[in-house]
Amino acid sequence: MEKNKDTAGKNAISRGEFIKKTAIATAGFYIVPRFVLGGKGYTAPSDKLYIAAVGTGGEAENDIHHFATAPKKNAEIAFLCDVDDRPGAARRKDFPKAKFYQDWREMFDKESKNFDAVTVAIPDHNHAIVGHSAMQLKKHLYLQKPLTHDIYEARVLTQAAKKYKVVTQMGDQGASCDGMRTMREWFEAGLIGDIEKVYCWTDRPVWPQGIQWPSAKPPIPKELNWDLWLGTAQHTDYIDNLVPFNWRGWWQFGTGALGDMGCHIMGPPFKLLGLGYPTDISGSASTVYTGIFKEGIFPESGPVSSSIKFKFTLKNGKNLDLRSEYREEPRSYLYPGQCPRGGRA
Repeated sequence: MEKNKDTAGKNAISRGEFIKKTAIATAGFYIVPRFVLGGKGYTAPSDKLYIAAVGTGGEAENDIHHFATAPKKNAEIAFLCDVDDRPGAARRKDFPKAKFYQDWREMFDKESKNFDAVTVAIPDHNHAIVGHSAMQLKKHLYLQKPLTHDIYEARVLTQAAKKYKVVTQMGDQGASCDGMRTMREWFEAGLIGDIEKVYCWTDRPVWPQGIQWPSAKPPIPKELNWDLWLGTAQHTDYIDNLVPFNWRGWWQFGTGALGDMGCHIMGPPFKLLGLGYPTDISGSASTVYTGIFKEGIFPESGPVSSSIKFKFTLKNGKNLDLRSEYREEPRSYLYPGQCPRGGRA
């Protein structure tokens, strides 16, 4: 017994020393990185960006795919929302863990605490209301081009981004490609020389424009919630084949060829040359004829083709002319019907 007591006394430590050593060991345990505990490739939930996607078809499909396959694997598609169940069903299959909603307002009300950012790729007329609501919730925002349906809405969103201190970006894939970087390298190296004129051209519209508002009243597809699709637009009866793409040609919903392609073909010279507001603008549009010498007037729809001339004063005081042309290639439409070329929202 005496030997045991001596051994116990020799190896015993005070209560204070025990607490001190335990605290040091515990601290060492907590500073182990989470990826070590979770294994190779593990990303802690706190390090992930949980995304809510409003719109799931067309360009939205492409955006969602790239978010989900980000190299660091630190983004997760947590929620999906679409008024049309046709593309919605396909994305639900791709992301079975993501909760699906038809109404973005319901999703924002119920799930705002469960996501960090919102990606929006829907028709132009609903961009501003969804984007602004997301920023009000302090959610970071990726909003597809064109940013808004009109200039006023763009200014409102710009102010909101500053007010709510969120990270925002307009979807403009061309601005992130190597072509833009190469062009800047040529320009800065002096290979192009002084630029006095810029020509921007596109074959848009590749959807019906310069046409009369349809008079037919077809049934609404069962997969589509037409009222939700209309959103902020004036109520109108369902138009066949307007969804998912041909809405671009109607001012009530889209912004025509200029709104669709302006950021792509005019964005590079604006960024490269540091263009601000133009000093002068003039434009012309094609005339549509419905009979011999009978001009068709269709104010609800954008023109078949147009040419717009901008004049700028550069920082060095020199003038620059920029011409932007939107011209439909020869083709015929049997409306209602799908446009002969595919496209993305």
